[in-house]
Amino acid sequence: MILDGQSPQAIAEAVRVLRAGGLVAFPTETVYGLGADATSDMAVAGIFKAKGRPSDHPLIVHVAAGIKGTEALSRFAQPLPPFAQKLVQAFWPGPLTLIVTRQPGVAAAAAGGQDTIGLRCPSHPVAQALLEACAEQGVPGLAGPSANRFGRVSPTTAQHVLDEFGDSVPVLDGGACEVGIESTIIDCSRGAPVLLRPGVITRAQIEAALGERLSDREVLETPDPRAPGTLEAHYAPNAKLRLMDAKAIQTGLDVLGAGAANIAVWSRTEVRSHSQRVLQRRMPDDAVASAHQLFAVLREFDAQGVKLIWVETPPDTPDWEGVRDRLQRAAMG
Repeated sequence: MILDGQSPQAIAEAVRVLRAGGLVAFPTETVYGLGADATSDMAVAGIFKAKGRPSDHPLIVHVAAGIKGTEALSRFAQPLPPFAQKLVQAFWPGPLTLIVTRQPGVAAAAAGGQDTIGLRCPSHPVAQALLEACAEQGVPGLAGPSANRFGRVSPTTAQHVLDEFGDSVPVLDGGACEVGIESTIIDCSRGAPVLLRPGVITRAQIEAALGERLSDREVLETPDPRAPGTLEAHYAPNAKLRLMDAKAIQTGLDVLGAGAANIAVWSRTEVRSHSQRVLQRRMPDDAVASAHQLFAVLREFDAQGVKLIWVETPPDTPDWEGVRDRLQRAAMG
């Protein structure tokens, strides 16, 4: 069931469902999330069941902006180190998740049983309206992984969520997600900032806000905390995805010739096929625009029933790091 995210009545109904321990999908600027009361281990268990997600794979907790967000931070996290406070000031609300030390006895299920927890303050107005209304009603934060089956392509529209779960989960419709890939994740739990998952907020932007370089995870003596979206295989379409350079794509199409079928191509470089049964889409030259389209394009290809997806490998430059990360993990699926 899709609800109008602009409607106060729809927000009120979503809060009612969440307070009762149910699930509600909601839009963020990155992707749509599958939300539950982060303080209720029983409600969070519903997320793991609906997604088919291992219960030890932690979730990101979303909090409101302003005073309510500050209160939520102290509820879920122990006092932040100064460098984490800098990141909050620079990028919240926005597509940045911080892994911080968790307050004991709070949100253990959402944290996957770890003593750390991922926190984010989304900028989407519908998400903020929902989070503020929840906070007013005693729900300080929403656990909210992407609203899709575990390991599959993330949703960037309300219809994508409906395609995943049918009418079993109400969906607040906030339009197509502006960013299109999940948030950047920075681990702040080990005394130094470490990049765990790239996103549209780049390494350079983070380092500029910090006034220092991000630490290399290899030099830290402790292992990375488990974090969302960092498994080797993730974000995978039903079709087999392969990353290739433009020359290899063109060679493959030439070899298959007019007999090519059940293949989709997403490339920045123009390639030609002699078959009418090859589905082609143009990848933008800009990294931000490509991130915005990425999951929607993969879902479109799956809907067309293709068996192979050939994607031109993104440039090896810092601005493309998030797109490369998602495509590399999708190719392992």
